[in-house]
Amino acid sequence: MKNIKTRRTIRKYTSKPVDDHLLRQLLEDAERTPTMGNLQLYSVIITRDEEMKQKIAPAHFSQPMVEGAPVVLTFCADFRRTTLWAESRKASPGYDNLLSFLNAATDALLYCQTFCNLAEAEGLGTCFLGTTLYSPQALIEAFQLPRLVMPVATITLGWPDEQPDLTDRLPLDSLIHEETYTDYTPERIDQFYTAKEQLAESRHFVEINNKETLAQVFTDLRYTRKDNETMSAGLMEALRQQGFL
Repeated sequence: MKNIKTRRTIRKYTSKPVDDHLLRQLLEDAERTPTMGNLQLYSVIITRDEEMKQKIAPAHFSQPMVEGAPVVLTFCADFRRTTLWAESRKASPGYDNLLSFLNAATDALLYCQTFCNLAEAEGLGTCFLGTTLYSPQALIEAFQLPRLVMPVATITLGWPDEQPDLTDRLPLDSLIHEETYTDYTPERIDQFYTAKEQLAESRHFVEINNKETLAQVFTDLRYTRKDNETMSAGLMEALRQQGFL
């Protein structure tokens, strides 16, 4: 990727392997990303083995790129390493709490994004899987994650075998607020979302799902209250199990 404006999500990859030296170099370079207290509160699980990909695929709703990519990377919020370091140096760590998880998750997500930028600059393709926090227990078990380690992000990685169209984005003015937050009036919502709703692919999306509006596709089918509440309960239980609650 030479220009962020042409950045695409890649779900199909060639059979060309990702060289281990290149992968390790990109992961090392990504360590220059910002981090809380210079503690680097993250770890990354590298998955190349086909059997392991098959094992973790159901946690990602069996999306085909999980098994189709040469490499799958799972980024974890990790306060275990820091905690063990502190304990071995006559210190008394207190990182088994929600704030510590949020700090480590932020570190891990920043590291993940920096890695993606570097990888795409080398011509590699990535796909960010939003399913990591949907089924954390399955990933915890598959990767044998100990206390104070929690998966927060997953990407598939490989050499692109497709050139998908660029996806739409909201206008900048819909995102920024000068000095204080300016709430969204119905008029501003119309201003910011009408163009997205009028896209041919959006209208087709609404039609094939038998809905009246694009918003209904998201609220009634893709990200429902029932699913959100069920997965939230699972996430809370996983955080308790891993020692963050």
